Amino acid sequence: MTLRDELLKSIWHAFTALDVDQSGKVSKSQLKVLSYNLCTLMKIPHDPVALEEHFKDDDEGPVSNQGYMPYLNKFILDKARDDFDRQDFDRMCWTLCARKNLDRNNLLITDDDAFKIWCIFNFLSEDRYPLCIITEEIEYFLRKLTESMGGSWVEERFEDYKLELDAKQQCLSAWELIALVGTGHFSKGMDRLALSMGINEVYQELILDVLKQGYMMKKGHKRKNWTERWFVLKPSEISYYMSEDLAEKKGSIQLDRSCCVESLPDKEGKKCLFFIKCSEKSFEISASDKKRKQEWVQAIQTCVILLRLDRPPPHREARLKRREQRRRQQAEQEELELRMKELQTANETKQQELEAMRKALEEAAANAAEEEQRRLQTQTELQDRYKTDLEREKTVRQQMEEQVAQKSSELEQYLERVRELEALYRQLEDALEDERSARQDEETVRKLQARLLEEEAAKRVELEQIHLRQQRAISETEAEKQELEKERVAKESALQAAMKQLDLLESERQGALEQYQEVMKKLEDAANNTRTWKHKVAHHEGLVRLIQPGSKGPQLITNWGPAAFSEVELSVREKEWQERKKQASQAQ
Repeated sequence: MTLRDELLKSIWHAFTALDVDQSGKVSKSQLKVLSYNLCTLMKIPHDPVALEEHFKDDDEGPVSNQGYMPYLNKFILDKARDDFDRQDFDRMCWTLCARKNLDRNNLLITDDDAFKIWCIFNFLSEDRYPLCIITEEIEYFLRKLTESMGGSWVEERFEDYKLELDAKQQCLSAWELIALVGTGHFSKGMDRLALSMGINEVYQELILDVLKQGYMMKKGHKRKNWTERWFVLKPSEISYYMSEDLAEKKGSIQLDRSCCVESLPDKEGKKCLFFIKCSEKSFEISASDKKRKQEWVQAIQTCVILLRLDRPPPHREARLKRREQRRRQQAEQEELELRMKELQTANETKQQELEAMRKALEEAAANAAEEEQRRLQTQTELQDRYKTDLEREKTVRQQMEEQVAQKSSELEQYLERVRELEALYRQLEDALEDERSARQDEETVRKLQARLLEEEAAKRVELEQIHLRQQRAISETEAEKQELEKERVAKESALQAAMKQLDLLESERQGALEQYQEVMKKLEDAANNTRTWKHKVAHHEGLVRLIQPGSKGPQLITNWGPAAFSEVELSVREKEWQERKKQASQAQ
């Protein structure tokens, strides 16, 4: 709910209070006073000329032709900023409407408590006018009030009250809600002080956005001394006062997205310490016990998380969720009602069709009754005519009997002839049936033979194709076999040539190895002779040193030992072998 909607609810109460005869009209002088007070409390420059210009067509009597809402939206609510005291604003509207509507008889609460319930009503009421609070929000408020007073919520008692409200099909106005709480209907067993403290706690949470409050010790920034303060936590601020009456404010801690709260170890004789780090300052605070410390740390962390996520306080978010759920339920209910109406119209159409069918049946029954009556009349006439015909027939029958007696002998002869003809006819039918069955069997056999001939022809074509594929496969196999035989012969010749070269290289390697061994033996003998001679020279001449030959270059090593040929000779032999291999492959 936006600031405009919240302000408009309070203004609606004030406007309806000024509407004495409930005609929807308020005099211009009263609207001037109301507009001036609204502008003063909301810190908006008041423009009395604009009001006169707005209602210039209706200077005398109540203002009704253009209405107050366009002026209120354009010159007051559109200029509203959230930098004024909301409590003073609500107090002014409360003063105007309570004087007319509040019934103080049998109330257990003070006017201040009634004002707080009125503010809570504006917060929880639906966004439609006239303002009212539905059963779900009443239960939410009464449950929170009972918990704030330290009592237990009695579900059965509210269920009875809910059934009573549902039976009346109505919601509660602000004054009915005040009477419900003020008469102690749901706070039996609680004294007035507990009820007042519970109303104040709920008011601070829902209206003033107070998430937590209580006494704690705070370390000073200059003196570094510890003093007890009353802390009040709101979504974006922690204020601390001299005492819980909030008379003297000592400072505040502005919370933002960069704030963090950390637990500290005990020091300086203080326990249950925690640290609030903000962008400009940091604060050390000591709670009375570990439980309160944990509650405060968790509550402050929740506020910082909500600021980072840019979400409203929990109770406002819960209210939005409840309203959204009610909107969805209402939409589903409207859809269900629409479907029920469609079904009802369909049912009515069906009823009309059934009624038309019933009338048609009644008309048909009446026509049938008339027809039956005509049929009975016709039947009586036919019976009379039948009697006369029967008498006439009796005379004719007597005459016929005489003729029948004469022709009976002729009939017997005729019947005998008919019996003979029937016997012949039956024999003829049996013969025709046998011929028909024989023709059917012949047709069946002929069709079977034709089908077998077709299958035989198809099989013969298929066998010819298979034979052709086999011949083709055999020819391809013979060609591949010849190709493989040629490759095998070529590979065997290449292998024999390679084996010959390998034997030649082996013999050359053996000769080179023998030469190498002879050379090594000669070198060893020469080295022994040189060592002996060198020893003798060194023994006789002292400092004389022989010039020794330099070290040899890197020697080739093969799989069979040191090679008897150089790298140049190896490259030449490799080229010769490659050429022989190429010639052998070309010959193949």
